[in-house]
Amino acid sequence: MEIKRAVTNVRAVVLMVIFFTVFAIFVGRIAFIQVTKEVSGHELDTLAEERWSRSIDLKGQRGTIYDRSGGIIAEEVMSYNVYAVLNTEQREYVKDPSATAEALAPYINQEVDNLTRLLSQEGKFQVELGSGARNLTYEQMVEINELELDGIFFSSEPRRYYPKQTYASHVIGYTERNMTESRMGLERSLDEYLQGTDGRITYQADTKRIPLLNQEEMISPAENGHNVYLTLDSNIQTALEQIMTEVDEEYEPERMIAIVADPKTGQILAMSNRPSFNPNRYESITNYMNYAVSDHFEPGSTMKIFTVAAAIEEGVYDRNKQYQSGTMQVGPDPVRDHNYGRGWGQITYEEGFYRSSNVAMAKLALEDLGAEKLYDYWEKFGFTEPTGIDLPNEVNSLIARGSQMDVATTAFGQGTAVTPIQQIQAATAIANGGQMMKPYVIDRIEDPNTNEIVVKNEPEVVGEPISEETSEKMLGLLEGAVTESMGTGRPYYLEGFDVVGKTGTAQIPNPAGPGYIQGHGENIFSFLGMAPKDDPSLLVYVAVERPNISEMETGSEPSRKIFTTIMKQGLQYLNIAPTVEDIAKETEQGYRLDDFNGETVKKAKEVLSNEQLDVVVLGDGKNVISQEPAAGIGLLAGEKVFLRTDSDSYSIPDMFGWSSRDVLRLADVLEITPNLFGYGYVVSQDTEAGGAVKPGDYITIELKQKNDESVEQELENEQELEETEESSGEDS
Repeated sequence: MEIKRAVTNVRAVVLMVIFFTVFAIFVGRIAFIQVTKEVSGHELDTLAEERWSRSIDLKGQRGTIYDRSGGIIAEEVMSYNVYAVLNTEQREYVKDPSATAEALAPYINQEVDNLTRLLSQEGKFQVELGSGARNLTYEQMVEINELELDGIFFSSEPRRYYPKQTYASHVIGYTERNMTESRMGLERSLDEYLQGTDGRITYQADTKRIPLLNQEEMISPAENGHNVYLTLDSNIQTALEQIMTEVDEEYEPERMIAIVADPKTGQILAMSNRPSFNPNRYESITNYMNYAVSDHFEPGSTMKIFTVAAAIEEGVYDRNKQYQSGTMQVGPDPVRDHNYGRGWGQITYEEGFYRSSNVAMAKLALEDLGAEKLYDYWEKFGFTEPTGIDLPNEVNSLIARGSQMDVATTAFGQGTAVTPIQQIQAATAIANGGQMMKPYVIDRIEDPNTNEIVVKNEPEVVGEPISEETSEKMLGLLEGAVTESMGTGRPYYLEGFDVVGKTGTAQIPNPAGPGYIQGHGENIFSFLGMAPKDDPSLLVYVAVERPNISEMETGSEPSRKIFTTIMKQGLQYLNIAPTVEDIAKETEQGYRLDDFNGETVKKAKEVLSNEQLDVVVLGDGKNVISQEPAAGIGLLAGEKVFLRTDSDSYSIPDMFGWSSRDVLRLADVLEITPNLFGYGYVVSQDTEAGGAVKPGDYITIELKQKNDESVEQELENEQELEETEESSGEDS
């Protein structure tokens, strides 16, 4: 009995020791875990955080690109994709594939039969409906949604959108639709500014993802990308795109280049190329190069401007000195004038410039200036270095140096290759009293998160290759090249506007062998011009390569259409109208507009009506607070004068049949921004007549030429209606 009890006691002690040992290990483990907060190398805090934490990504938007007046050129928008649910176990599904396809097909660019087949597939839960059902705008989504089709749903995602389509597309470039990659233009070169930074909200939730009570959210805010404001002018750029498209369709040239600049500041107001592209449909791009900055070619006779300017500056140009035109021997090779070397006999250097004589330029370079001085001025005019314009992929020139023939041909624009933007920069010195302005297209870059301006460009003088006196003399010569009967720039004359400039007809090197491509129209036809002569406000360069012209047409016709359209509309937009003196010379009429600010509307209307001007009163106030055109502008009878009154509200008049010039004057006086599509006369407006507007609003106007038969008919109908209303008023 005693032995049995002793055994039992031993067992009890052993069990107790084991128990306390296990307990001690357990407690020690718990203490260890509490102190180290780690199990098998895994941190418990991290595991708990991962189990209970939830997060929501916050997307930072890509920055917006604007034109100079705040019009959107590129922006991030929400796009929509259409899909169809076919599973019959769902609450909503496509019940009638045939009827659904019939209603939906026109909205997504699908054939009804093909769409019916997609909607009739068995065993499919849901299906996508093709490329036409992707990347829809909000307006398109609403239109489809209003059809109330069973089983048709939408998914959304952000994408890059270019509302103005081909507008300055080579300047802007593009990104992939989902904005994962920037491909070209400013979209690529400014990617670090435009990219947004994603943020995140982190919070704790239970297993059902319901947020826990009294828990702190960790918020890392998203930051939107910077906004970019360009110097491009929407009205001038839009007009340029329209006329270039028209010329492209009519003449089918190999390519076209156009640049519009403010010579006083170097700001680029418009820039376009053909072939162009719509960045919303970048898959169809055929030309990735912005020819205005990324290509150099032999410019032709536009370079004679700078040869003569150098000669004047050096005091070796005598406009009345005579020389024998036609042919000049330079070493073993001849230099010929463009009329097959026939020339025009013994003529002055002034006439030689008007006629664009190659021999005159060769003699100036070789006999008067000398090679060293010529190339020295080429450097002063910026032809030996890229301009540094804030656009990607700018290339440099190729200057021909070495032989006497290199000097001669360089003087009249052959053998040496320069870029269009180099010519624009050099020409600012001619237009700007000798000061050469650096071209730029980015006005400023703003951080929308802080409203801070992070980049701001200002006009920059990059050289003074000539004096103000030489500039004035060159403007006089360039005027003669346009106004004189023998001037090659005669087709570019604009009645009422003092346009000056120089033509260029450049030969194209033959890729198949030595020499140049020969044949009618097988050249690059260009014009470098500015206006008005006494104080140039616009500088325009246009080049058209190998247009398809008839034997009866000259090569200047396509470039003339572009230049004169843009120069005229641009000057009108800038309110640079013909002076009263100009009008008087041409019509023996004219009225210099008085300043009516502060006058009563009654008095202003009385004065203007007596001058047979069309008075448009804006608002119902009694006094005039602003007017367009400004005081001092010359007007003819019948022209519109806009008087803004001291009113609390303003409404848009019926603008049908108005010229673009009148639309721009209305916009200026009301301080609203017009988006003009087309050119010519107003055929539609998005804000109906009588609709209220306030400063800062946008209006969209469509214009067409008067020779459009539909426009002519509408204008006639409008006139008949007005005459009927007038006669009805008299009868009553």
